[in-house]
Amino acid sequence: MDIKLSGRIDSSNSAQVEKEINEQIGSFSGEIVLDATDLEYISSAGLRVILRLKKANDDTKIINCSSEVYEIFDMTGFSEMMDISKAYRQLSIDGCEVLGEGSNGLVYRTDPDTIVKVYKNPDSLDEIHNERELARKAFVMGIPTAIPYDVVKVGDRYGSVFELLNAKSFAKLINAGEKVDELAKQSVEILKKIHSTTLEDGELPSKKEEALVWAEYDVDYLPEEIGAKLVKLFKEIPETNNMLHGDYHIKNIMRQGDENLLIDMDTLSMGHPIFEFASIYAAYVGFSCVDKDNSAAFLGINNAQRDEFWEATINYYFDDKSEEFKAEVVKKAEIICFARLLRRTIKRYGFDSAENQAMIEYCKNFIIQNLPDVESLYY
Repeated sequence: MDIKLSGRIDSSNSAQVEKEINEQIGSFSGEIVLDATDLEYISSAGLRVILRLKKANDDTKIINCSSEVYEIFDMTGFSEMMDISKAYRQLSIDGCEVLGEGSNGLVYRTDPDTIVKVYKNPDSLDEIHNERELARKAFVMGIPTAIPYDVVKVGDRYGSVFELLNAKSFAKLINAGEKVDELAKQSVEILKKIHSTTLEDGELPSKKEEALVWAEYDVDYLPEEIGAKLVKLFKEIPETNNMLHGDYHIKNIMRQGDENLLIDMDTLSMGHPIFEFASIYAAYVGFSCVDKDNSAAFLGINNAQRDEFWEATINYYFDDKSEEFKAEVVKKAEIICFARLLRRTIKRYGFDSAENQAMIEYCKNFIIQNLPDVESLYY
């Protein structure tokens, strides 16, 4: 039940406000949400009304408090006794430059100093708070990470705000003429930093557990022998404690001054780095297996630059390994990538278009043709 609070609640009207609230509640016994959008002030008399309401209905919370009203609740300890949240300031993205798009949201530049990630899910507050905590965890562990400092409303959706002074993504830097090879080298430096960060068991979500879901889903769409082998090889990938970014590409690496910073930390997880390379391959190549211009449109660079960046990533990361070893890593990453894309396409879009059908067939055929020659999916 939603109940609006408005104006001032003090000794002059607290009894009447309490009577009206109780009349609205009646015999209702579920969650009571007090909307403080229009509440200008609340005195100790008003606080006693809230306290009695909380005691009578434990499942009571207050939303949309102004900063001034929230401070009263906070100073008097009410924010520790019950769920109380501030109102979120409204932010317009009209005419703003789109910096990137992921599965969870779009990133806009609102001014030279600020970017905002707008989440696609209207009920994304839990996702936003989770991403903030993941970003803080990575930052404390030494990963160069941009941490969101505010949550805003953008229309009917929520967004996370980052202060990135005149920052440009690696995609923008490539378009500005910087060398792909040098940016790939810098990208690998951060990637190695991430992967060399080891975590405690269960400290972040397991990428292997997520990936097993892909393989087990694909079984119904593959020949029996191929499906069984795919699941077996996924299960045999070691459960390691390496940190993984999960969505690592040139639109999620920003240069601010002389520092490179990561954004989009909601996919942070832990596991064997092969899963990271499968994700990177998907961003640069995999999503373009049918629509050849897909990754170019997503990343904002041309296909030659895209291919060069992917190849340079592998070469710099495994600079002490043979060409044969690198080729094997790429093949394993490809298989994991297409196992993921097969499930993703069927589950999200089904077979309702020629493009989706072509994507599904490509993924299936790639796995069928290449899995027999592979004895493991890790290095």
